[in-house]
Amino acid sequence: MNGVVEALRIYDEHKSLVLSHTYTSRPLSATHLLPLYLEHPEPRPNLIYLPNTNPPTLVFSLIHANLLFLVTTSSEVEPLLVLEFLHRIVDSFEEFLGAPLLAHKIESNYDVAAQLLTEMCDAGTVNTTEPNALRDLVEVEGFMEKLLGNFSLPNLPTKSGFGSNNPSSSPSLLAQTTPALPWRRANVRHTSNELYADVVETLSVTMAPSGRPLAAFSNGTIAFTSKVSGVPDIVVTLTGPSGNHNLNSLIELPVFHPCVRLARWREQPGLLSFIPPDGRFILAGYEVDLLPFTDAKLSKTSSSLKLPVSLEIKTGLGSSGSDFEVRIHINTVLGAVSSFNSRGGGGRGFGAQHTGTPASPVLQDLVVTVPLPADVRNLSEIRPSKGDANYNPGDRALEWSIPNKDLTSGGSYFGLRCTVVGQLAEEDVESDPTGFGFNTMGKDYSYDEPYQSSAPEKEKTVEGTSDEKDAKRVAQNKALMPSSAAVSFAVKGWLASGIKVESIVIDPRKSRGLGDTVKPYKGVKYLTVSKGGVEIRC
Repeated sequence: MNGVVEALRIYDEHKSLVLSHTYTSRPLSATHLLPLYLEHPEPRPNLIYLPNTNPPTLVFSLIHANLLFLVTTSSEVEPLLVLEFLHRIVDSFEEFLGAPLLAHKIESNYDVAAQLLTEMCDAGTVNTTEPNALRDLVEVEGFMEKLLGNFSLPNLPTKSGFGSNNPSSSPSLLAQTTPALPWRRANVRHTSNELYADVVETLSVTMAPSGRPLAAFSNGTIAFTSKVSGVPDIVVTLTGPSGNHNLNSLIELPVFHPCVRLARWREQPGLLSFIPPDGRFILAGYEVDLLPFTDAKLSKTSSSLKLPVSLEIKTGLGSSGSDFEVRIHINTVLGAVSSFNSRGGGGRGFGAQHTGTPASPVLQDLVVTVPLPADVRNLSEIRPSKGDANYNPGDRALEWSIPNKDLTSGGSYFGLRCTVVGQLAEEDVESDPTGFGFNTMGKDYSYDEPYQSSAPEKEKTVEGTSDEKDAKRVAQNKALMPSSAAVSFAVKGWLASGIKVESIVIDPRKSRGLGDTVKPYKGVKYLTVSKGGVEIRC
C-alpha cells in the first residue's frame, strides 16, 4: 500500500471550518467534504468510503474536545496508520498549543499549527510525529522573542570561520536539526530530577441478573513522566498478583512506546528497558482478562473477581408492579500492598495516614445510571437513601450519584426506589376529566338499563373488572421496567488486575549526562476507573 494523506480538515462544534491543510493532489474541498460526511447516520464509523466522488475518497475521522478532524485520501492506505496519525496530531497540538484543545487556540496560533502539520507529514507521507523531535524542528515564539519584538543579532564570525572547507571545523546541518533519538530532545536539562509512573486501568464488566460475571476485562495504561537531565537508561519492573512467573500469560495484547526494547521484554516479561522521552508519555498499554477460565466451573472461579462495588436491581415491585429498586453494596477490595481495613464501622475504614495509596485505597465518584424504556413518561417518585437522583426524559436515563463524604462515612449499603409512570391509557384519555358525567368526549351517557337488578351480580362484575384492570396494569408496568443498570466509579490506590510496579531503576553504566550523586525522586500511583463499565442485566 503506497497511499498518501491528501488533506486535513478541522471543524468546531458548530461545524465551522477551523483549519484546512492540503498535502498533495486535489482533494475534496472543506465545504464539499462536510455534507458528505454528515449524511451518514450516527454513530458514524472512523472510516467512511465515498464511492460517488471523483475520484472515490476514503474519509478518516476523529472527534476530540468537540473538534472534528477529517483526513481524506483517494488511494489505498493502511487504515491504522492514518488513524494513529490523527491521534498524533491531537497530541502534538495539545503539547504545543496547550490542553484542552480549543478552536480559538488553533486559529490564533496558525503559524505553529502549520509548522507541525508540515513536519509531521511531508507531501502526504507520514514523517516525524514524536513531540520531543518536533520541539527541535518547530519554531515557537517565546517570551523573550515577544519582549524584544523578534529582534535578532547578526551572526558574528568565530575562530573556526563559517567559510572554512574543513568539515570538522563546523557541525553538519543534519547533526544540528536531527536528534540522536527520535523521541528525545537533545541537551535535556532539569534542576529537579523526577521519575513518575501512573498506572490507570479501565474496567469493563458484564453481570448476569444473579450477579455472576459473564465477562470482565481491564484495560491498563502506564503513563510515565521523566524529568531527568542527560540521557538516562531506565528499567521498570512489573509484577502480577502471584509474582513474575505468569506475567506473560496475565498480560494480553501489550503495546509499547517505540523507546521500549522489545527484545528485553521477550526475554523477561515484565521488564521494561528504555531511554525515555522528555516529559510525560504513554510507556505501555495492556489488557487483562479477569475471568481467564474456560472450563465449566464458573461458580468457583467467579469468586476470584473482586470489585469494590456490587450492584443489584429488582423490578416489578409494589401492588401494581410499577416500582423498581437499585441496591449498591460497597465491598472490601485488596490493594497492592494491603487491603481496605475494616475499622471505622460498616466494613470500610481508612486507617492509613495517606489515603489513595495501595495501603489505603479510596472509592470516589460513584454514579449509577439506569436506562429506561421509551414508553416511560416520567418517574413519579424517586427515593434514594443517600445522594441525589435525577431523571432526564430526554436521555431516558436515571442518574444517581453518591457524594464522596457518604462513601467514606462508613456506610456499606445504599438503596434507590422509583415509581415509573407510563403513557396515558386510552380509557384515561377518553374518560370525563371533570367527573360530573357530562358528555365532554362526544359519547352518549343516557341511562337505558332496568331499574332493578341483583346486587350480588353487580358486585361480582365490578370485582371481576377491577381484577382484570389490575392484571392489565401489572402487565403494562412490566414493559416499563429497566433491563440493565451501570455503575461508574474511581478507586485510587487499587488495580483490578493486581499488577503493580515493583521498581524503577536508572542504569548508571548506560546513562549519560547524569551525575553519580544525583538520585532522582521516584513515585508510583494507581487508579482504577469504571465509566459505566460495570453493567448488570435484569
